[in-house]
Amino acid sequence: MKLYLNVKKQSYLFLEIIIVPLVFLSLNLPVFSQLLEPVGNNIIGNISETGIGRTGEIRIEQVGNFKFNPLEIKSLRQDIFKNGHFSIFDILVHLDKNSKIELLFHFDKSINSHVIESINGKSNYWYVTYYDGGWPECNAYRMDHYPYKDNMFIRIYRDNPKNIANRYVRFQEEIDRLLRNEGKVIIPKVLIDGPTTKLVLNDVLATAHNLRDDIFQEGYITAIDIIMSLGDKNKISYDLKWYESIGTAGLVKNYWVERINNDQAIGRCGFVYEAGSDDFKGFRGNHIHLPSDTRGINSPEYVLFFWICL
Repeated sequence: MKLYLNVKKQSYLFLEIIIVPLVFLSLNLPVFSQLLEPVGNNIIGNISETGIGRTGEIRIEQVGNFKFNPLEIKSLRQDIFKNGHFSIFDILVHLDKNSKIELLFHFDKSINSHVIESINGKSNYWYVTYYDGGWPECNAYRMDHYPYKDNMFIRIYRDNPKNIANRYVRFQEEIDRLLRNEGKVIIPKVLIDGPTTKLVLNDVLATAHNLRDDIFQEGYITAIDIIMSLGDKNKISYDLKWYESIGTAGLVKNYWVERINNDQAIGRCGFVYEAGSDDFKGFRGNHIHLPSDTRGINSPEYVLFFWICL
């Protein structure tokens, strides 16, 4: 019943994340359009059905693989998700309710997240997950915020308790910042690093635009709201574009930042992003391939949108 991720596996995963991110990005960057002059802030394409409903599967190391019906799962985070949508954490709660596992947990207001105390008597659990077309990567994101999508890979493993504790400390810093700002999401540093657009903006107020009101409750702020908020203030102009699928990732169904100012995605070049604590910059946990329109933010230390060519 012991669910250890041993040192050898950790080393292999780390190397995999460092060596192959560009290949993964190639699965997630759209087939870009031709260079255009900025013409305002445009949202191109319409949201389609999210496609939740196929039988899902979750792996808990040394416990087993469990199938579940997504249509039977209701989220504990009704403050985040609309009916019919839920997080990775909600799957574990569902399995517990159906006596498939024994899950002990509690909600910690100081970090705005549910905390797993134990699964089948074992503690120190974290998770690895990725959408269609992806692979495992380091993750410093709240499990009860991560939206479920069909064709996901989900693995629950036992992590070093120091790693988990460090994540929770950084989560608490976010909530402390949020409280100091009286509930306003004010990002200490927002960076945009494109071919021609180089911006470092301090204390950026993010407001909700409810772009994904098919998934989230009104007022929920996601990473893409940073771009839209800057557009509201005429700090930038931008285009967003809806993609049903990208390359070998057959199930995408997300908006992507297609243009910022004169930097228009073209060929195999475009914007990607990351957000979180300085402790987890890059592939240490902030640069996860969760599209920015579905990555909820509390009050991260920084948000970075940067240009990459494959």
